[in-house]
Amino acid sequence: MVRKIKKEDRELLKTITYQINIFNDEEKEVAMELIDDAINSADTSYIIYVYEQNENIFGYYIIGQRALTDGVYDLYWIVVSPEFQNKGIGKILLKHAENYVIENKGRWILAETSSKKSYDATRNFYFRNSYSIISEIKDFYALGDSLIVFGKYFKI
Repeated sequence: MVRKIKKEDRELLKTITYQINIFNDEEKEVAMELIDDAINSADTSYIIYVYEQNENIFGYYIIGQRALTDGVYDLYWIVVSPEFQNKGIGKILLKHAENYVIENKGRWILAETSSKKSYDATRNFYFRNSYSIISEIKDFYALGDSLIVFGKYFKI
């Protein structure tokens, strides 16, 4: 089941986030800031959904409409607990995010990622789910670490 985040989800989401080895400490802190904002404020520009089964949370995603657009959504994070990766949970979360965009009359869903080798599986995940690279900015995060923007367009 995919549902909106609840306050009591925080510690489980923190545990999941901190188990992801490809995230550095700063990335983990940013994810937690977004989670805390979503839990503590109704005025955030994004929303968080969790994947729950048998009262256990195995993943989540964070999505929001891009400022100054009328139909472009950013998929900020999609995270699945390491022991449950490659079991279809990421695909379920991604499909839910896509449906969220379509239901809100969105045209684009964008997902930014790194060009580092450690993100190969992430990039392959987007390719397998019919996303295309729509932009690449060389040496964006650091020398040798480019920003890759994946996107999927929806006809409305």
